[in-house]
Amino acid sequence: MKKQQQAGGLVYSTEHGRMCPGCRQPIDACTCAKAAPPPSDGVVRVSRETKGRKGKGVTVVKGVPLDAEALQQLGKQLRTACGSGGTVKDGVIEIQGDHVELVMDKLKPHGWTVKRAGG
Repeated sequence: MKKQQQAGGLVYSTEHGRMCPGCRQPIDACTCAKAAPPPSDGVVRVSRETKGRKGKGVTVVKGVPLDAEALQQLGKQLRTACGSGGTVKDGVIEIQGDHVELVMDKLKPHGWTVKRAGG
């Protein structure tokens, strides 16, 4: 019985609807989804990649110590500053085109250690 309680718990309540098995709160008030940012070594790396993009270059920003929502906002600010499109996937900001120097200049005022990665 004790093992079953640790493994799961209440998954549906007539009062609240679906329940999160992790924090045992209603899905709307779940705190599991708002997990801490991924562990980082404190260095934000900016590089240019073309691999798998048919020769088109993109600027890639990795290691930003922000949660998913703040990372989306930072990605939007960087895309606006560069005047190009891009996306945020799996904790990585991708901006279309070669904007490494501009992105590095925009990230330094945040107080992070920013390094150029790759060639």
